[in-house]
Amino acid sequence: MHSVQAVRSTRIVTSSGLQPGVVVISGSKILGIAPFGESFDSIQVTDAGDHMVLPGLVDVHTHLNEPGRTEWEGFETGTKAAAAGGFTTIIDMPLNCIPSTTTVQALREKRAAVSGKASVDYAFWAGAVPGNSAEIAGLAKAGVRGLKCFLVHPGTDEFTMVEEGDLLKVMPAIADTGLPLLAHAELPGPIAEATRRLADANWREYNTYMQSRPETAETEAIRLLIGFVRRFNCRVHIVHLSAATALHDLEAAREQALPITVESCPHYLYFSAEDIPDGRTEFKCAPPIREAINQAMLWEGLRSGGIDMIATDHSPCPPALKCTDAGDFSAAWGGISSLSVSLPVIWTAARDRGFHITDVARWMSEKPASLAGLSSAKGSISAGQDADLVIFDPDAMFEVTADVIPSRHKLSPYLGETLKGRVLTTIVRGDIVYQQGQFRERPTGREVSW
Repeated sequence: MHSVQAVRSTRIVTSSGLQPGVVVISGSKILGIAPFGESFDSIQVTDAGDHMVLPGLVDVHTHLNEPGRTEWEGFETGTKAAAAGGFTTIIDMPLNCIPSTTTVQALREKRAAVSGKASVDYAFWAGAVPGNSAEIAGLAKAGVRGLKCFLVHPGTDEFTMVEEGDLLKVMPAIADTGLPLLAHAELPGPIAEATRRLADANWREYNTYMQSRPETAETEAIRLLIGFVRRFNCRVHIVHLSAATALHDLEAAREQALPITVESCPHYLYFSAEDIPDGRTEFKCAPPIREAINQAMLWEGLRSGGIDMIATDHSPCPPALKCTDAGDFSAAWGGISSLSVSLPVIWTAARDRGFHITDVARWMSEKPASLAGLSSAKGSISAGQDADLVIFDPDAMFEVTADVIPSRHKLSPYLGETLKGRVLTTIVRGDIVYQQGQFRERPTGREVSW
């Protein structure tokens, strides 16, 4: 593995479209895009031929669980999966690790635990939980990119959900920092009511699980958050939107210039409930994967701009926690492993729907970088940006097997899927960190400075 000084391609993906040229690099930064035919005597040019050169992807929804649950996924394995998937920057979520990143001291512990382990660049979200409003200013000053809250139980006991009274305290404090509040938008009331109705249902059936987390849990939570945004003018980002019925309220709020952004995830855009066999708990996530008609509406949300970006919600766990032997959706951990395959997953589905690779770059690089406040360094191929690049073969087809998943655990609903598009090389700040299945021997990823 070595550093690169320039990359030539007939198809460089820029915000204005595809263009031939040479991406010229000085140290860790992009100097600019030179004409395709320009010759260079003093620097070495890596020739990507007709393969596309994309801006490095930015994932704003990654659970790497370190410290405390590194046996689920830690920075060493998780950032290798990111590199293999074309992600050059990930923003780590504040929960599933122990301690949760809800105080400045916990942030210090996380930084110490992950230092020197990352194959790609990274930053941190902190948590907004009951009782930590006094920590928010300090966390912002310490460099977190925003704060995450849950409006429903998050699945682990170390991170506490917020209720309306908690939002009244934390949202003004977050608004003062200018950072976004990322919200898992489901309310417990509709979920509890649905679960009571399903008490005698067969929990091996995927439809039972889907019905237990109804769309109303999302839509009502989003309406609640819109009201708080209007009241406090706090930036809010809706994570992993599953229920397309919420798009009407979100689009109306943004027509009123309320500062709300929205992400959806590869699993909602690739799979539909009709695809999921009973007992296949590797498909369990929260909110759930819904029906094909809902999926089609999510794609229309991406087309219209109602959904801003795509994030992985990469959340693996030891296979035993997925309860695959019993196939019990009520007992299984909810989370999907996807960092290493999300780009081909989205390209496969988007291409078949008439989208362009520039749409994919906007959803998975430009917009996520903007959300995390990293646009000055990440998210595009332009002068002054970090030299974060992905060489991508958009026409290669491959079957997802365990050996293409560098995560600690290989269980994923994408196993066996045939996808279009393959990441060949991932470059972070001018250094090749992944190439044709091989990783840089010494990890060089670092926390993105603020």
